[in-house]
Amino acid sequence: MTTTPTAPVTDSPRSARSLAWARRRHSLARFWKAYRTHRAGLFGLGALALIALVALAAPLLVGSDVQSVTNAPGTALEDPSGEFPLGTDQFGRSLLGLLVWGARVSLTVGLLAAALSVAIGTLVGIIAGHYGGWFSTVLMRITDWFLVMPALVLAIVLATVMSRSMWTVVVAIGVTSWPTTARLVRAQTIAVESRPYIERARALGGGHAHIMNRHVLPNVMPLVLAQTTLGISSAILTEATLAFLGLGDPTVVSWGGMLQDAREAGAVSSGHWWYLAPPGISIAVVALAFTLCGRAVESVLNPKLGAAR
Repeated sequence: MTTTPTAPVTDSPRSARSLAWARRRHSLARFWKAYRTHRAGLFGLGALALIALVALAAPLLVGSDVQSVTNAPGTALEDPSGEFPLGTDQFGRSLLGLLVWGARVSLTVGLLAAALSVAIGTLVGIIAGHYGGWFSTVLMRITDWFLVMPALVLAIVLATVMSRSMWTVVVAIGVTSWPTTARLVRAQTIAVESRPYIERARALGGGHAHIMNRHVLPNVMPLVLAQTTLGISSAILTEATLAFLGLGDPTVVSWGGMLQDAREAGAVSSGHWWYLAPPGISIAVVALAFTLCGRAVESVLNPKLGAAR
């Protein structure tokens, strides 16, 4: 009597974990392969990578003392020269150094505010789409109220009432710009929960938390990722607007704060273009780069949208 050899028994938890990581790597490779076909997205990604690298290396490139008013190396409002390629501000500080250092604050505020906004919108959208009924109706009416109110006006009110700091700006932007994400995620949640495997999960005893965390959230994450990328550019523009209106943190340098300082110094009337143009162009380039990346991510995650364009 002969016996048939059997395959060696593997550690099932480790095998499942390895399989999950292999699937993630395959998905990322497939995503990157599709993303590379979008030239505008690659341009935006390259610009963001360069700006982020400069922002991270700001202490090494320009030093932290570039923000000091008392130890300014130049005189007020010098023209661009070899020593100061972008000239100086009204305190004699190098505008190039301030521009590099301001990238850290503007990018940080934009990323954190967009993350907070998307987190609130995702939570509200999933809960409203999952439970439905009167609870969903109440959440959606609150969302509609925030949606019809001008987000910038609400952000100005919050920034005025709260203490002036970078975290105040992050909170003001985050808690006023989540309604669009909430509506998109709610619609996607309703579509996901109409699929047969959700009914099967409920029949097998899956509770509300299990269904929302294990089934709904993974399916809405591509939409959340695209919305986050698009929301960062809006958050950076809002931060620049608040700083230009004098509602930002006066102790830190940001691109919007530089524009506000240029307005106070009379750069518009005196023709000091080098004070106004660099921070304004930087804000526009970063906002455009994030928008290009967001559109590319949207096209990759939704091929029908890319074909329509």
